Amino acid sequence: MSHRFTTAEEAEFEGAEGRNHYWHSKPGFTETADLLVVRCVIEPGQGHAFHYHPNKEEVIYFISGEAEQWIGKEKRLMGPGSSVYIPADVVHATFNKSDSPIEFVAIITPASAEGPITVDLGENPPD
Repeated sequence: MSHRFTTAEEAEFEGAEGRNHYWHSKPGFTETADLLVVRCVIEPGQGHAFHYHPNKEEVIYFISGEAEQWIGKEKRLMGPGSSVYIPADVVHATFNKSDSPIEFVAIITPASAEGPITVDLGENPPD
């Protein structure tokens, strides 16, 4: 397997509504079969609505800003240097309620697990 150095400018960009993804590892970009690493920037008033990752675990590490992080029905404010572990198939969301962008790195694995990477559920917390 071959290694890959990736600068900020070389990361694979993917725009989504209200947020930008900068991929540093994923199948097809690196030679990995299982490791997804993405830096996300969420603009003020935007977010990544409730969703889950079938058969995939996630760790989110916050770099800057203040995020409203939901795991199921529980929410917490998360700031720089904090992180959250999210087990497979658990509904979660990240919202930016502040006046400045938030930035974090999400690590999701295994990419090769059955099912899509993300299943979106909308803006409302789970029942």
